Amino acid sequence: MQVVLLAIVTFIFAIDQFSLTEILYRPIIACPIIGLILGSPETGLVVGGTYELMMVGNMPVGGAQPPNAVLGGVVGVVLAVTANLPTEQALGAAIVFALFGQYAVTLTFTVMSGLMAKADKAAEEANPAGITQVNLISMCILGALFAVMAVLAYTGGQAMGETLQEFSAKFSWLMGGLGAAGGMMRNVGFAILLKIMLSNDLWGIYLAGFAAAAVLGNIPATAGACLILVAFIGVAIAINDFTLNLKIKENAGNGGVSDGI
Repeated sequence: MQVVLLAIVTFIFAIDQFSLTEILYRPIIACPIIGLILGSPETGLVVGGTYELMMVGNMPVGGAQPPNAVLGGVVGVVLAVTANLPTEQALGAAIVFALFGQYAVTLTFTVMSGLMAKADKAAEEANPAGITQVNLISMCILGALFAVMAVLAYTGGQAMGETLQEFSAKFSWLMGGLGAAGGMMRNVGFAILLKIMLSNDLWGIYLAGFAAAAVLGNIPATAGACLILVAFIGVAIAINDFTLNLKIKENAGNGGVSDGI
């Protein structure tokens, strides 16, 4: 039953990358679902949150595909649950499968490029069914590739669980390296996102957030809700900035903003 459910949800997540909601496939949502199927939703949530930080800044640009967010997350949860690997080590090993997912997407796009003529012909003939058929072929190819790789990772993780544990104990330096790489990549992923989004006038708010997290995290009364409190502070700053800019725009044609005097 776990194998069947794993294949079904992975198939859906693979399609969701480019169709459907384009939200379900994100690791923060997909990994807890995989964890629930495998009987450990807590592990799925931890792996999903960590992998989301790793992949948050990785976006496809044109035909260039980054390491895949779906397959890496799915395999990361599978390895963490079936092989009892720590989160960082599981995600470090899952990056290999994320590259396989990258190749699977590229392969699917390559195959489908030859079928675009069929979609163009259907469009010229005003034949929606023909266009739908091309889309369905693309979805089936991509979903099947991802489902097969997820099932292989599951069966391999179960079969090699004890072997991986022995390998981890014997070659602790290698597993330690995977753990360090997995822990570093989440910071790299967030740094990529900041490189795209962060502007010079936001550095003050960015650093203030770190300071607030450090202060609130060391107060026993607020440590448990530190992230939520920092998020509320960020929302308050965003609302204030939005309303202030809205007032400036409203009063732009009235000689400036009135000070009430």
